[in-house]
Amino acid sequence: MATDTKTAIVPPKRASTDYPLIDSDPHLKRVFGYARPSDYAMAGGMASVSPIAFWVMERTSPSHVGRGGFAPVMRLATAVGLIGGLHVLYQRSCSMSTYIPGCFREVFNVAAYTFAGRFYGFTENSREVEMDTREMVDKVKKGEPLYGASKVSSYLQGVAARNSRYSELFIHILPWINVVNHDQHGVDTAKYYQQAERELEAERTGSS
Repeated sequence: MATDTKTAIVPPKRASTDYPLIDSDPHLKRVFGYARPSDYAMAGGMASVSPIAFWVMERTSPSHVGRGGFAPVMRLATAVGLIGGLHVLYQRSCSMSTYIPGCFREVFNVAAYTFAGRFYGFTENSREVEMDTREMVDKVKKGEPLYGASKVSSYLQGVAARNSRYSELFIHILPWINVVNHDQHGVDTAKYYQQAERELEAERTGSS
């Protein structure tokens, strides 16, 4: 007896936001690709804090360890700064607002803060909405998968989506990013196809 092995996709819950949801689980490439110049400026500034602070401390209160002892620690301070800068860039690109999970307030009675926002629709994201629409409509016209071709099964795509969806809200505790191409991003993709049809029709009308 034949059985249908296709897995039903349960749509994720939509958060009530003031701005449009772009992607509930953006791929790492999209996060850095959609980052604003101010995000890169802030990330660069934060990345430089660690090595500059270490250099200033060495100048004001020398350790007298010599160049052989100073250089490895300076490299470590630079690496820490770079990691911190990338963290800040990722957070700012995904988000900008402050979010306090209700479970932390109710159970622990403390405020747990993290950034959450542009992709999730928590903060102003008109620039990112336009970029997303343009990117997806162009892919529709070219006949390409909206969120990239995936080499894993639909089941594993769902596992990946459930593991990293809205993970940026807790990234300050557990850095977890999406590096898997999947088709479960919490948005109705019909709008991209409709926009592509309108543009193609306008192009045909204009050329006739």
